[in-house]
Amino acid sequence: MVEQIDVTGGSRIYIGNAEQLLKEILPEKRVIVISDSNLDRTHHDLIAPYEHILIGLGEQAKSLVTLDEIYRQLIELGADRSTFILGIGGGIVTDIAGFVASTYMRGVEFGFITTTLLGSVDASVGGKNGVNVGGFKNMVGTFSQPSFVICDVALLHSLPNREFRAGLAEVIKTAILGDEELFERLEQTSFEELRQNDELLSEIIIRSVKVKASVVAEDEREGGRRRILNLGHTIAHAIEKCTSKFSHGEAVATGLFHITNTSLSQNNIAESDAKRIFTLLSRYGFDTSLPIERKQLFDAIKGDKKRNGNALHIILPTAIGAVEDRLISFEELESLL
Repeated sequence: MVEQIDVTGGSRIYIGNAEQLLKEILPEKRVIVISDSNLDRTHHDLIAPYEHILIGLGEQAKSLVTLDEIYRQLIELGADRSTFILGIGGGIVTDIAGFVASTYMRGVEFGFITTTLLGSVDASVGGKNGVNVGGFKNMVGTFSQPSFVICDVALLHSLPNREFRAGLAEVIKTAILGDEELFERLEQTSFEELRQNDELLSEIIIRSVKVKASVVAEDEREGGRRRILNLGHTIAHAIEKCTSKFSHGEAVATGLFHITNTSLSQNNIAESDAKRIFTLLSRYGFDTSLPIERKQLFDAIKGDKKRNGNALHIILPTAIGAVEDRLISFEELESLL
């Protein structure tokens, strides 16, 4: 059974079998795949039928250098405006593929097959595409919606536990900001159950995607409401800039813990709700201790792309399923963190 979720601008999320869905929705035109060497090893059958460009692994691949290499290869392949770009991989691949497709020859059609849990519930959904500059996350990018995103839970079976857990951080974030029932479902579920039960995992992914899709539909270009999706991310991105010890999802979990603690210290969230968030993060095995000094953290936060002069939009949880967007001066923020 296939679940379909409309986002905006004709973009659609499909949860189902990737190979079958490709036969039904892939346009009848030339397709060039962008993926990485690891995916070529683990999911070669998905990539092999198409011309393809493989990129490097890790956050270091999300760079202007990588973009230049891909543009040159597309030119060498004779790709034109009728070419369809298909990104197959996790959030790094889909970020890069979306950026390339939205800028090559001023834009070509594109779609994604996401192969990670984090990509399925967050990175590949919503039309944000970007690369890092100077250590700052997604500092250069575009808002451009894919024609489709395919999420196939069978592709998640090969994920290491650490990478699967990292994706759950984004699920927990989504539950905190907009779905109390999803939060309760996670409280009733274990990490092991989600790894073993595809039907349950599909339900969790569908609920998460629906929350994000509804927010994106209201505010595609992050002029207002979409900022709530950054819950925990201001701290997370600062951590990622300063250390490679944490993956994005692990940094998000840490960000969720500390921004909830900040909200609690300001009496913006009930202690009972804050404790539920802390307990859930612990339940799924996250280490939420800061891996860097607070001064180093704050210095990195100052470079956040969401800054507004000498202030920054911070998303604070106010209850399970509700958040508040506050513009906070750097001086006040330093005293809170």
